[in-house]
Amino acid sequence: MNWENIFATRMGRMKASEIRELLKLLDQPDIISFAGGIPDPALFPTEAFQDAMTDALSPQNSSAALQYSVSEGYGPLRDWIVEQMEALGIPCTRDNVLITSGSQQALDYLGKMMLSPGDTALVTWPTYMGALGAFNAYEPTYDRLMPGGNRSADDYAKTAEAAGGRVKFAYASVDFANPTGETLDLTARENILDLAEVLDIAVIEDSAYQTLRYDGDPIPPMLALEIARKGSIEECRTLYCGSFSKSLAPGLRVGWVCGAASVISQLVLMKQAADLHSATLNQMAINSVARSVFSDHTAKLRRTYSARRNTMLDALAEHMPEGVTWTKPEGGMFVWLTLPKQMDGAALLKSALETQKLAFVPGQAFYADRSNANTLRLSFSLADDEKIKEGMKRLGAAIRAQM
Repeated sequence: MNWENIFATRMGRMKASEIRELLKLLDQPDIISFAGGIPDPALFPTEAFQDAMTDALSPQNSSAALQYSVSEGYGPLRDWIVEQMEALGIPCTRDNVLITSGSQQALDYLGKMMLSPGDTALVTWPTYMGALGAFNAYEPTYDRLMPGGNRSADDYAKTAEAAGGRVKFAYASVDFANPTGETLDLTARENILDLAEVLDIAVIEDSAYQTLRYDGDPIPPMLALEIARKGSIEECRTLYCGSFSKSLAPGLRVGWVCGAASVISQLVLMKQAADLHSATLNQMAINSVARSVFSDHTAKLRRTYSARRNTMLDALAEHMPEGVTWTKPEGGMFVWLTLPKQMDGAALLKSALETQKLAFVPGQAFYADRSNANTLRLSFSLADDEKIKEGMKRLGAAIRAQM
């Protein structure tokens, strides 16, 4: 049987994640890897989760933990999220929160809900590779979101019409973005909201790294800024995507969407059709751990990752040849390198693996048009200081060999 003859057209846009493939290198002890943007498992609150799972599986709780549940998500966890949203300047209720299987599922649902083939999604350049993977299935056209640029809303609309659809949403990772580590300032956030108003589109605010700020003052989420403009979350077009993957544990796959109840109710229908609900046991455990250790645990993460970031920035300054530049993130897990224009990050990776036993992610995969091959992403979350120092030394050698 020729399966290609019966696959939907969308399958032609589904590609293997370059990061997921590179993660396989983590099992090779001789490789120093800065590829996977993943938390350090040594920092997981394991004992707290052991206690939480034991409690969830106790005689008084096991029936609920192991049974089917409501699609919206575990009520006490949604209540905790409501408290966190309010602390960020986002007053809301349970009805404004849907629990998803990681924020990645939220991105998939939002793409499915809004994109018809040929519609345009505005994304940053570069942008989170997982967002492109989620949206690709719905066959959109991508256009460059430039919150500080001089493109008019009319230009965006005409470009989308010429591509066969209309602009549906603007997507941005706002704090310590994957892949660049950069943060959208207040003016950029306000500009995105202004553009969305004129185009009458949604705004998807990806806040997976919001808790990992090491320097500088916090900036209000776009949803908080929009509520300040309009008075109520029910009047807002911004949809806030949060996650416990970077703060507590990625393996339990618990995230959420916060937005107007009218939109959340539509997402609930998608949840019902896709997987009924996220695992109740996992949600109960996350709720217990979040309520008991979240503040202290995230403070520990910030101390640890901040020190590793500083080590990487210092090592880059010591070992990078002239012509290489990099971002200096205030938080998150990533540093973004720009190589001299004639260089190719994928070719550099191949050489670095062979000659230096070093891994990272070529930057081209983070661009919707596969441009800017002379870039790469480094993650500092998983390596200790010695590996970071040695890794940057090897990276400098690999770059010099290609120049």
